[in-house]
Amino acid sequence: QVQLVESGGGSVQAGDSLRLSCAASSGFFDAMAWFRSAGGLEREFVAVIEINGRSSYDDSVKGRFTISKDHVKNTLYLQMNSLKPEATAVYFCAAARHSSRTYSSPGAYNYWGQGTHVTVSS
Repeated sequence: QVQLVESGGGSVQAGDSLRLSCAASSGFFDAMAWFRSAGGLEREFVAVIEINGRSSYDDSVKGRFTISKDHVKNTLYLQMNSLKPEATAVYFCAAARHSSRTYSSPGAYNYWGQGTHVTVSS
């Protein structure tokens, strides 16, 4: 059974940075991504990195967030810079076993982490 464990969340001020990590217990994935949910609302796409190294981002985080993966450690990262209060949410790591045309959709993913909280104060 694949387990994804996120870490790195916390409370910061607007303009600060945080780096989230997601350690995968095992498995080989076509893509791994970050989603977030604010106030218990539907999970929204943040960023994805595909097996070929291609990454894509939601427009709201482009230029400030960077997704990366350490293949040796099987760990996914999300470097978040210039954080804004609207980034406050629970951030979830997700992994997809198969390729998809819609990596921005939660339905493309087979495995999810438990989430890590990020709070950004103004």
